[in-house]
Amino acid sequence: MANTVSALKRVRMTERRTAINRMRKTRLRHQIRAMRRALEQKDTANATKLLPETFSLVDRAAKWGIIGKNTAARYKSRLTLRVRKIAAA
Repeated sequence: MANTVSALKRVRMTERRTAINRMRKTRLRHQIRAMRRALEQKDTANATKLLPETFSLVDRAAKWGIIGKNTAARYKSRLTLRVRKIAAA
């Protein structure tokens, strides 16, 4: 266990940051899951409504370091392609 004041503070800060990051990652996963459900049900209206919200969360998650920049780009690209595909059908 840490025994200096600064090390104890780092432990406290790490616990707080871990909780925040876990919350943010969970929120991102839930949003992507909702988006994928809309796409599976071929609900074009709901999917197009969820698209900007999902993109916003993906971009913020990449900014915060929850996911990587390329991972965010891949998510956005694949979701856009799927939305366009069901919109065209």
